[in-house]
Amino acid sequence: MSEIKTETILFSREGKTIVGDLYVPADAHAPLPAVILSHGYGGDGRGLECDARFFAENGFFACSFDFCGGGNASRSDGTPLEMSVLTEAADLSSVLDGVRARPEVDGTNVFLWGASQGGFVSSYAAAARPEDVRALVALFPAYVLQDDSKKRAPDPSAIPERMDVMGMTLGAIYHRDALSFDIYDRLPAFTRPVLLIHGTADTLVPISYSERAEKTFPDARLLRIPGAGHGFWGEDWKTASDAALRFMRENLA
Repeated sequence: MSEIKTETILFSREGKTIVGDLYVPADAHAPLPAVILSHGYGGDGRGLECDARFFAENGFFACSFDFCGGGNASRSDGTPLEMSVLTEAADLSSVLDGVRARPEVDGTNVFLWGASQGGFVSSYAAAARPEDVRALVALFPAYVLQDDSKKRAPDPSAIPERMDVMGMTLGAIYHRDALSFDIYDRLPAFTRPVLLIHGTADTLVPISYSERAEKTFPDARLLRIPGAGHGFWGEDWKTASDAALRFMRENLA
């Protein structure tokens, strides 16, 4: 198992500072393939430390980060009142630029990995910048969130300025941006390989959303984790992590 060097890193997006964490194998030879890990709704990059360390221990330059306003404990600038999937996609794009510019990173082998809302945002970002992303891994991606926004804000012209949703107070921008496009219209733009990983017992994001995405991406496959819910632990985490690592290794340029 490789010794891992860690470092806090700062990125910038439209005057806002994005705080990230790097996990780099100490004994690996540059340039390294890289993976950028995006957390889910209400979380932060520190919650992905085990995932980032796993990839670093297996030879990848790994970067997790806090979306601006992405969680109540986010170290990055901004608050949940200013956050939406489009501001998070802009954050991820800035992180992607920063990681690709690192001298120890092989810019032709940068992967996106995202969980839940981070999976939605990583999918959007990959479709927006298909030439800069080698392949995509999305764990229980929250493609349901646009339908959820339609239920919470059925009248797009009368979205409340504040709304409490799952432990955070969101601004109108969250639902306004979520309702401004259809993620399934965007997915075909990413023609490179995609691995979707989803639990069959997920009640927060039903697996049917990933089943539709598997058919919508030009080159995707769906790994079903029997009996798993929204999040993977224990053997389910190991199954998902091993599959993601194998997928990324198979798709190195």
